[in-house]
Amino acid sequence: MKVANPWTTVDKSVVYENPWIRVREDNVIRPDGSPGIYGIVHYKNKAIGVLPIDDEGFIYLVGQYRYPLDLYSWEIPEGGCPEGEEPLEAAQRELLEETGLSASTWELLGTAHLSNSVSNEEAFWFLATGLTQGIAQPDGTEELATKRVHFDEALHMVAQGEITDALSVLAINSYAISRLNLTKNSKQ
Repeated sequence: MKVANPWTTVDKSVVYENPWIRVREDNVIRPDGSPGIYGIVHYKNKAIGVLPIDDEGFIYLVGQYRYPLDLYSWEIPEGGCPEGEEPLEAAQRELLEETGLSASTWELLGTAHLSNSVSNEEAFWFLATGLTQGIAQPDGTEELATKRVHFDEALHMVAQGEITDALSVLAINSYAISRLNLTKNSKQ
């Protein structure tokens, strides 16, 4: 459905930039006709997540301290996809870097826009199966732990608020829904 933009942009200015983000402030005319400002965070990378599931129904989570939140987080393997790299290539790279795993089968499970009221960040998450263990190669900014948990336990961790990372919640829940749909369709 095509809808006309009710906002009018008067001008744009970059107020901050680093290698990962650009913050822009736009002077606008709001939908009600009043002047206003709009701050937009442009992410220079797409968000990439991987849900690696082995033949026994276990997934691999990555634990790391998240500086902006000042807390430790368990999440699926994740990372950024810079301009010019395909999301699948970034997913394959991130899985290997963070867990040492490679996968023979890949499936795009979903896409989303994260925090779309203030950013244009786009996320992609993949299912990775046919896993082979290798050696992890984390970035210098990452001090990672990994743990293997059954998918049902990971789903419980989401329900209990133990996994709060948005991309991890999206990937785990979307896979759970796809499993329900497969079960439902096989009973028909």
